[in-house]
Amino acid sequence: MGSTQPRRGNTRQRIQDVALELFAEQGYEKTSLREIAEVLGVTKAALYYHFKTKEDILVSLFHDLTRPMDELIEWAKGRPPTLDTKKEILRRYSEALAGAAPLFRFMQENQATVRELSVGTTFKDRMMVMLELIKDPEAALADQVRCISALFSMHAGMFVLNNIDAGPEELRKAVLEVAVDLVSQAHHVPG
Repeated sequence: MGSTQPRRGNTRQRIQDVALELFAEQGYEKTSLREIAEVLGVTKAALYYHFKTKEDILVSLFHDLTRPMDELIEWAKGRPPTLDTKKEILRRYSEALAGAAPLFRFMQENQATVRELSVGTTFKDRMMVMLELIKDPEAALADQVRCISALFSMHAGMFVLNNIDAGPEELRKAVLEVAVDLVSQAHHVPG
């Protein structure tokens, strides 16, 4: 097992943390519930009390780690579509992505598995809502592309830019700065 620090202390959450780490190390298909139980030092019965299948673990992880994204969408729907609102959406989304980084890395590396589960469709739906909150459908095409690019630059910051010589928080802030600049340009306001 690697360097992942458990984010929380209860058994259900420890199962999720260990499972996600094993899924990342060995792949989802090659990881068994027995292995998860062994690493945790619990019986399979204790594991089954919380989760009956690996899919149950993955779906619960997805729901737990994407809750901040759902909260952000609900918050943003009640706000006017101003530049300040969009900057705040980007700031909050940046934090949500950072908190869910292990799950999003798993999703990126295991796209076939994610497609087979309902979580893949749910995530795509969330992304479509986020795009609608960020872009103005009445804006010039280039400005719409800037807003869409702002969101996708945040994803690139998690998946593509991780071999840049910077700490995760430094990289997150730099990517957020670029995303805010893009949305500000779309509103014809300097970032």
